[in-house]
Amino acid sequence: MSHAIDLGITYLVNQRLSFSVNLPIQNNDRSSLYEHYGNAVAQNPEQKRFHTGSMGIGDLRISGNYWLVNPVKLPKANLAVGLGVKLPTGNYGVTDDFHKLTKEGTDYTINQPVDQSIQLGDGGVGVSVELQGYVQLTKGLTAYANGFYLFNPRETNTTVRNPSATTIDLVTGKFSVADQFAARIGLSQSIKAVPGLAVMLGGRVEGVPAIDAFGGSSGFRRPGYIVSVEPGLSYMRHKTAIAVTVPMAVYRNRITSYADRLDPLGLKHGDAAFADYLVSINVSRWF
Repeated sequence: MSHAIDLGITYLVNQRLSFSVNLPIQNNDRSSLYEHYGNAVAQNPEQKRFHTGSMGIGDLRISGNYWLVNPVKLPKANLAVGLGVKLPTGNYGVTDDFHKLTKEGTDYTINQPVDQSIQLGDGGVGVSVELQGYVQLTKGLTAYANGFYLFNPRETNTTVRNPSATTIDLVTGKFSVADQFAARIGLSQSIKAVPGLAVMLGGRVEGVPAIDAFGGSSGFRRPGYIVSVEPGLSYMRHKTAIAVTVPMAVYRNRITSYADRLDPLGLKHGDAAFADYLVSINVSRWF
């Protein structure tokens, strides 16, 4: 389970150009069998699960956004382009205690890096590109869309997945610094009975590619994507805006990674886990 607060501030230079700074604060908890005693009943007869976690700031992002048309002159349709940089401010080598059993069945712990899925950062400097746009279809109905791609040229960071191993696998021994992508499209309908209130329904896709656009793609990663249906509500009053969305997964695909594709038999296909749903609450205040 993951909880995050994304703190952000945006400065409007004018009606078309703005700059933003965003810093996530994360609290992650992961429970599993295989990372500790093991999945097999012979190894773990009581099927005990143990937890590891991470907490702290994530990777800082600084971005600029520009509307191609002045929103004041053409309020019914517009397209904005964005460019940003992601800085490795999050700890990408968080460790925690993992439970193991001796041959005699005595519990002991070893301290090692937590799973890549709950690391606070990836250790790379990235560049992001964004597109967002809207079209007012009727007086109360608006179509919206946005897309995001993060280029992470660095191949791997310095975190070794298994520090106790006698040798380090050059392909999967360290965490990969992977590209990321996301896109949304949907409709927003204002509610006449409640000024400022709108209901939203859309689709969403997000994930990690197997092969980066730039730089190498070795290292350990779980590439794949998830497609979700995303209902939501938004409310704006005076200088305050609130939006709540709950994307729910309808399709998941864990594609083969760079390391998987090196298997000469073509049989290797790593594991992955996808969330069933996400609750997102966005609150903004115009100062």
